Formats: sequence, C-alpha cells, structure tokens
Amino acid sequence: MKKKNREAASGLRLLLLRRRRLQSRLRLLAPVVSAVSGVLLLLFALFTFLAPTPISRNELLFRRNSSLSSGLEAQSSADRDVVFRVPATGGSLGNDMWTSRLSKFYYGCSNASVKFSKVGVSTQRNRYLLIATSGGLNQQRTGITDAVVAAHILNATLVVPKLDQKSFWKDSSNFAEIFDADWFISFLSKDVKIIKQLPKEGRKIMAPYTMRVPRKCTPSCYQKRVLPVLTKKHAVQLTKFDYRLSNRLDMDLQKLRCRVNYHALKFTDSILEMGKKLVERMRMKSKHFIALHLRFEPDMLAFSGCYYGGGEKERTELGALRKRWKTLHIRNPDKERRQGKCPLTPEEVGLMLRALGFGSDVHIYVASGEVYGGETTLAPLKALFPNFHSKDTIASEKELAPFSSFSSRMAALDFIVCDESDVFVTNNNGNMARMLAGRRRYFGHKPTIRPNAKKLYRLFMNRNNMTWEEFASGVRSRQIGFMGEPNEVRPGRGEFHENPSSCICERSEAKARGDLGSKVQANVGTEDLSTGKDSEQADEQPTEDEHDWIDMDYSENENGLQGKGSLNLTDSDLGGLLKADPQPELEEMFSD
Repeated sequence: MKKKNREAASGLRLLLLRRRRLQSRLRLLAPVVSAVSGVLLLLFALFTFLAPTPISRNELLFRRNSSLSSGLEAQSSADRDVVFRVPATGGSLGNDMWTSRLSKFYYGCSNASVKFSKVGVSTQRNRYLLIATSGGLNQQRTGITDAVVAAHILNATLVVPKLDQKSFWKDSSNFAEIFDADWFISFLSKDVKIIKQLPKEGRKIMAPYTMRVPRKCTPSCYQKRVLPVLTKKHAVQLTKFDYRLSNRLDMDLQKLRCRVNYHALKFTDSILEMGKKLVERMRMKSKHFIALHLRFEPDMLAFSGCYYGGGEKERTELGALRKRWKTLHIRNPDKERRQGKCPLTPEEVGLMLRALGFGSDVHIYVASGEVYGGETTLAPLKALFPNFHSKDTIASEKELAPFSSFSSRMAALDFIVCDESDVFVTNNNGNMARMLAGRRRYFGHKPTIRPNAKKLYRLFMNRNNMTWEEFASGVRSRQIGFMGEPNEVRPGRGEFHENPSSCICERSEAKARGDLGSKVQANVGTEDLSTGKDSEQADEQPTEDEHDWIDMDYSENENGLQGKGSLNLTDSDLGGLLKADPQPELEEMFSD
C-alpha cells in the first residue's frame, strides 16, 4: 500500500516538473510572439495609410463625365485626359490635306459675252455716279465691286470710289493709297467709264446729291429709284454703299462683278511687295502653311451676345461694352451658340484642325486683332500648334512702319498672306472670310475651311464624354461641304462674293467623266459619310437672306426708302430720297 502511495507521489512530482518546464518555455516564446504580432500590426497600419480611398461607382462615373469649360474658364484636365487625349499628330486620313483633287476640273471664267453692251454704246453724258463706301477693307471691297455694276446698270460714268475714313477703323487712306487706281480704270475701260474726280461746272467741281438705296437693291430698283434722280441732277452719291446690290443678277452682270473683284482691284505696288515678303518668309519656314483669320476681339464678342465660360468677370466686362449700343437687343447666349452665330474660340479652332488631320508640326499664320483674354486665350491654340506666326513676328517694326498706322493697309497685308496660303481657315463668317472664300474658289479651289458652327456646337460641348477618335470622326463628318471643294455650295446659295458660281466653269474633261458634283463631298472625311447626307450638309450653307450678325445694321432705318412706284421729277418729291450722310455706326467694326 505504501509502495503505491510512493509511486503516485512520484508521478505527481514528475507531472508538476513537466508543467513547470512547459510554462518556462512559453514564457520564453511570449516576447517572440509579441514582437511578431507588433510587426504585423505595424505593417497593416502602414498599408492602410498608403492605400487610396476606395472610389464608389457613382464617383467613378462622375470623374469620367466631368467636363472642362471651353475658352477662358479652363480647369484641370487630369481626369479628362483619361478618355479625351489630343494626339500630337494629325494621323493619316488617306488624302492630301493641302490640295483639292477635283480642283483641276474647274477654273475661274469672267469674260463678257458678245451680248454684253460695251462702254462706248451704253454710257450717257452728264450722268455721274459716286459712292461712299462703309466699314473695313473687305466691306469696302464689296461696295466698290457693286458700284461698278450699278454704274453699268445706270449707264453712268463712275467716279473712283471714296473710301470710309470716319468709321470705327479711322483710316485716312484714299483709294489710290490702297488700290492701283490707274489699273482699275484701264482694266474696266471696256465695261464702265471711270474718272478720278467729277468735272467742273464753270470754275467749280460739280456738287453731287446724296441718297441711299435699300440693301439688295435689284437692277429695276436702281432704274426706278436712282435713274430719275441721276437724270435730273446729273451727279448722285450713294452713301453707306455696302451690300446695296442684289445678290442675284443676270450672268453678264455677275461676271462683271468677278472682273472687278478678282482682276481690277489690285493692291498698290508697295502693299504687294510687302505682302510677297511675308509669304516668302512663311514658305522659308515650311513647304505648306495654314493662314487663320481669327476674330475674337472684346467689342465683337460683346456685340455678338455670346458667352465663352469666363464667369462673372466675362459677363461684367462684355456687358459693359454692350451698353455702347442702346438699341441692341438682349440675346440668349445658348441660342446664339446653337444657331452657329458665335465665333469659335482659338482652342476650338485648334481642335478642329487637329481632327481634320493637321499635326503640331504645321506652321500657322494668324491674322487677328486684339484677342479677348490675350495670351491666356491663345495658349491652348499655341499648345496645339507651337509654330505660331503673324506679320509682327516675321517682319520687323521698320518694315511695317509705312503700313502700321493704317488699318486697311495692314488688313491688305493679311489678305495677301491668307490668299496665298495653302489652307485658309476662319473662325467666323465675316466679310474677309467670305471674300477670300470666293476668291480662292475662283483661283483654283484652294482649300478653305469654314467651321460648320451650327453642327460643331454640340460636339465641342460634349467632347469630354467621348474619346478623341469619336470626336475627330464627328468633326470630319460635320465639315463635309465646308472645305472649299468644287460644287459643295449649290449655285445661288450664300453671298455671291463667297460663292461666285456664275464665274466658275467646268473643263471639258470633267464633263466627259460625268457629273462630279456628287463625288466632290467624298474628298473630306470619306469614312464618316454614314453620319450625314450631302443634301443635309448643303442645307447648312447660308442663303442670301440669312444675314450674319456681323453685317446687320441695327441702328439703320430704311423704311423711308422702301416705297413702291416710280419717282416724280419735281424737287419737292425728290426731297424724301436726297438724304445727307448718316453718322458712322459702331457696328461697322465687325464687318471684317
């Protein structure tokens, strides 16, 4: 019994000994476990600190759809670039961007027909017509062109036109200081008799009566309204003579318009020589170059009623400028934009050009006045096209000195460079854009890009919700019919100076190939034709009755000149038509 008790006690002592050894080992492992646990906790805390905050699906969608304000209200584009990244190159569109492959089938033709009356037969003695032009250089050019045609309609001798020296432009230049007057007279000598000044009556020069005709006055309108006055008074001056002749005339009168505009109106030698230098310097920089006529002046933007995202600052500044025009109606900026009446911003012009295939290596000559927002506004365009030039950067101050004090002479230099450029682009539908579009059609259909602003509007507004490829494809499809191709504008649509269809002839080889009109549109964005039909694009072209805001005369009241019937020849009845020149109007600043 005692033996069993001793064995039990011995076993208990052994068990207690083993337990103490185990506890000793656990005490030794505790610090190690604690250290490992501490390290793990530290790593977890570090990972939690460095990891990004989880993004919900809604927030992700918001980031993808957040848009940049166009123009002056620029925001960070870090998120936007995820889906809309503008490439540096224009890509390959499979056609020559610098020429029109169908232009070789068409040419300018303005010779008179055998039925057109010659000057010796038509001109009546003691019948002198004078005009006072209005606006900037290109608006005056339209007036000069139409004045020659009006003189032919009235069988009158034309006195060399008087240029506008009083309006916004305040240019003191006379006709002979901008145009070659002797060439003008001699070139048109078979069409209209032109003299430099009125003859004398006794010892004094004849004093003309002044009057004004309605806009778009037809030949019969001139014969009813002006001819009776001219027959009685012998010398009549038509004031504010811009767009005072109908857009639609018979073929020979339209061709006379072309002879005046494209052949008789030649700049003086000094202007031509300086313009040639500017073109040569652009050619030295690159084989091809684009000329951009950029209208983005503060006054013009204020008058347009458009809004470009500049916030309260823009609204305040442009609103103050708008107060200059007391009769100017308040406009809805969104509506003006939707209707294509707002000039494209410099950034939008750059994006359009890149979408059309022009890369960052392309050289651009920019003809512009003061740009609203200055360098901040121009920065996006310069970022897209760093080879950015103007007459001030490629010519010295000394070279420009004979022209710099005269706005029309400076505009003439820009006109020459834009005319000689490989591609001409505009962000507006002003007179210079129209005149150059028509001229470039007449002399070989050189590419002329006019924004289809009405269709591009939504594309620019929504560009941050699409990829660059989608945006570029949309631009190309919407620009079909606005690239200066032959037959892209139906005859009779738009201003004649913009679309001189009566003076564009088709070569015989083109006729042998059949009607090319339906093929013309295929030269631009051929892969995008599924998004629009040619007929629909053609309908976007302005008609002769659709005056752009830049040409409207808001302060002009012509109701007194709209009466019907022929004129009585008594002085008392003529009184309603013999008007003094009106005061110059600020709206003229927007014409060019």
